[in-house]
Amino acid sequence: QVQLVQSGGGSVQAGGSLRLSCRASRYTTDTNCVAWFRQASGTEREGVAAFFTGGLPYYSDSVKGRFTISQDNVMNTIDLKMDSLKPEDTAMYYCAADGDISACMALGDSEASTRFHYWGQGTQVTVSS
Repeated sequence: QVQLVQSGGGSVQAGGSLRLSCRASRYTTDTNCVAWFRQASGTEREGVAAFFTGGLPYYSDSVKGRFTISQDNVMNTIDLKMDSLKPEDTAMYYCAADGDISACMALGDSEASTRFHYWGQGTQVTVSS
């Protein structure tokens, strides 16, 4: 089993920046694919960024050019740096992991979240106008 613990997030005005971090209890083949999802009130969970072994980072169109997913080898975390935040970025954000990199490659699918076995506890991001 892998536990994912999230940190970061909070409230910011539009145009500001926030960073989310996701630490896994252990990095094994179960964490070949790590992704960030978000879910706004009344909407489906949406994959926004993914980082997987041997591949290029993936971003949804809604965050491309503003969000950056990266691995911090010192802190042993997968981070999501969010710049130029907009009110529509307001949501609960979750990190997720799976051993199958196809889960990351299919992040844009409507059922993408069902492919992930491990989830963080969620953290709220609120962007005010």
